[in-house]
Amino acid sequence: MKKNEVKQFVEALKKAYPDATCSLDFTTPFELVVAVALSAQCTDERVNKVTPALFKRCPTIKDFAEIDLQELEELIHSCGFYKNKAKNIKLCAKQVLENFDGKVPIEMDDLVTLAGIGRKSANVIRLEVFGIATGIAVDTHAKRISNLIGLSNEKDPLKVEQDLLKIFPEEYLKDINHLFVWHGRNCCVARNPKCDICPVNKFCENKNLTHL
Repeated sequence: MKKNEVKQFVEALKKAYPDATCSLDFTTPFELVVAVALSAQCTDERVNKVTPALFKRCPTIKDFAEIDLQELEELIHSCGFYKNKAKNIKLCAKQVLENFDGKVPIEMDDLVTLAGIGRKSANVIRLEVFGIATGIAVDTHAKRISNLIGLSNEKDPLKVEQDLLKIFPEEYLKDINHLFVWHGRNCCVARNPKCDICPVNKFCENKNLTHL
């Protein structure tokens, strides 16, 4: 994709999704850490239904560190993989308290040391909490869109991200994180992509687009 095409691609998505923002509800940095951890293999919509009661029960990081594990499991049960997520959330809270003076760290190298937080989640946290966009959170939507359009042939999210970072200048990274998610949910859906109304179909290398 040439430089002028990159700009056209981003602008087309921005026009299609002018309200593209983070879909997870949170009011504090650690609430986002928890919401991101819960969102693994779960929809943001489901997470947002679970977190109000969870955040009311645990208004502080210390509360998350001290909550009974079984009670936490029950609160997040509907998000799936609840046993592992509960264990990670409790440990993560303890790590923030003990290793980072009770404050969610800003650096990527620090964030990925937290239980349940990988590079994708860390990219989300850095963008939404600290306004830092130096990477791209490659979730299932970003991966699928990148593969279909031809931005990356890789399957590993880390390798997809590296391919994307070679294409999109830093000033576009903040937008790309949100636009890929919204486009993946609303148009380039996994089972039945709406190729005929896709705002970026002219850039797509998907061989099924012969009708366009």
